[in-house]
Amino acid sequence: MDYNDCLKEMYSLRRFGIKLGLSTIQYILSELDNPHKKFSSIHIAGTNGKGSVAAMLANILRLSGFRVGLYTSPHLIHFNERILIDGIPISNDQVAKLYQTVKKVQKPDRELTFFEYTTAMAFTAFAEEKVDFAVIETGMGGRLDATNVLEPLVTIITTIGLEHQSYLGKRIGDIAFEKAGIIKAHCPVITDVRKPKAIEVILDRAKEQFAPVYQLGKQIRFRQGKKGFSYSGLKYNWRQLSCVLHGQHQIRNASLSLCAYELISGNSASWNAVREGLQTVQWPGRLEVISQKPFVIIDGAHNIMAIRELTNYLENTLNGRPLTLIVAVLDDKPFKKMLIPIIQMAEKVVITQPKIERSLDPEVLRDFITPYVKNVQIIPDVVEAYTETLKQSKPKDAICATGSLYLVGEVKAAFSDQTSEIFLA
Repeated sequence: MDYNDCLKEMYSLRRFGIKLGLSTIQYILSELDNPHKKFSSIHIAGTNGKGSVAAMLANILRLSGFRVGLYTSPHLIHFNERILIDGIPISNDQVAKLYQTVKKVQKPDRELTFFEYTTAMAFTAFAEEKVDFAVIETGMGGRLDATNVLEPLVTIITTIGLEHQSYLGKRIGDIAFEKAGIIKAHCPVITDVRKPKAIEVILDRAKEQFAPVYQLGKQIRFRQGKKGFSYSGLKYNWRQLSCVLHGQHQIRNASLSLCAYELISGNSASWNAVREGLQTVQWPGRLEVISQKPFVIIDGAHNIMAIRELTNYLENTLNGRPLTLIVAVLDDKPFKKMLIPIIQMAEKVVITQPKIERSLDPEVLRDFITPYVKNVQIIPDVVEAYTETLKQSKPKDAICATGSLYLVGEVKAAFSDQTSEIFLA
């Protein structure tokens, strides 16, 4: 099988849906000689920020001289983006080989889900490549997520908000319980969770597991200045830092990654690796500016917390430039609560629909948005929506594409003149 054949088979697994639980992945990994036990790992959960924290930490570790694996989801353009070795996506041939390796040990009684396949493939790749550390992002939740077979050196829980409620629970406390499931015995926990009901759950779980907890704002702190920020940690105080990723929240995310780096590196932490790691990290599709005239930003914000961060960023950045939004949302999102803050900033909204069956009907979005914005247009094709909006814009205008990572992936593909693998999962 070649790369494209493997992807067709893998994407077809979406019809089996999401199946939370660890027994199947444990069986598969045991048949593969437990690759996840052959490298040291850092395990990251959270509603928002976990990908950014993972990317920053992986980059700092790489620049410190370690061989580093990074596993995140979803991808924006190509599947290979999910599994990086030293910042480089695995090759098409590696994808095909890994898929067939996992397929050979498929359980006869249940088809693996897409995410179980990718997790087993990532762990196998990291073992084969002999990484020193693998930075692993959970898919959904934590307690029953396929990645939760790890025995990590450090766990990180970024933030907690309402998400995936049909799977994780209706209340913040329920969701916190699922995220806290990644906490292991005696394994340090780093967190930026601030909601009282959520942090209470995390602290209780950590206490049960005799796991030390490091909270941003308590044991670790940061201070933002005009030219960057400073970090005060467990052992190190690093000053004159700057992060290439946009948004105030990225300073908080950077502080979480720095605490993890402290714990991992001990007395051998490198100031140069920290400084360069934050200045060169790449995390595409999240507050990513892809043009200045007109000002174009793409952000895969797909929940209430992320849209709030994007709105804050735009309020501090636009400086009076008229804003056109290109918007798409999946049908399981609370789009009304999500979009109200940002659509009220827009002079025009272009509604589109990524090539995934869970995209919300543009007519539904138009009915909701029209009372707030006079100029609303539907252009179903994402690439056409983006190119037409760009064509009609002036150098002083601002354009923001948001609401879904699937939308951002297709815009990125158009911008980079690449073919997008549209069946993201």
